[in-house]
Amino acid sequence: MKYFLLFLLTSWFISCSSKQQPKTIYIVRHAEKLLTGDDPELSVAGNARAVKLSQILADKEIKHIFSTDYRRTRLTAERTAKEAGVEIEVYDPKNHDGLVDQLRNLEGNILVVGHSNTVGQVVNYFVGDGEKYDDLKDSEYNYIYIVTLESEGTSSVERKTYKDY
Repeated sequence: MKYFLLFLLTSWFISCSSKQQPKTIYIVRHAEKLLTGDDPELSVAGNARAVKLSQILADKEIKHIFSTDYRRTRLTAERTAKEAGVEIEVYDPKNHDGLVDQLRNLEGNILVVGHSNTVGQVVNYFVGDGEKYDDLKDSEYNYIYIVTLESEGTSSVERKTYKDY
């Protein structure tokens, strides 16, 4: 009996720990930036890309937006945040584990804005046995990673470009 109860308790714990809130997470690199300064703003092309991102996500019911604490990432997310009526939440780009745990547990669809050397690393938490993504090249701004999380703990990733919309 004691072993049976231990088995039931362990099974319950494992089944609860693999659950996550079903949602879609959109992960992008910040838009094109000016080439001067330590914390540059967006370039003209970057501002246009930020507008396009807000148009792409306009009907996606975004409930949370995460950005690193840099102008280029916040400015990329700003219009989407305003249109969705949500605040931009700052995350530490060095703490992927913490961010991913938070993403899994939140309710509602999410936008995450990162950097060329962080986007692929965050996306790779969700690919399972699928294709792993490398860091983006300095010239690559056009990818949107669409992560679909199912309640039973599974996830899938699709990589699109802004031109796909």
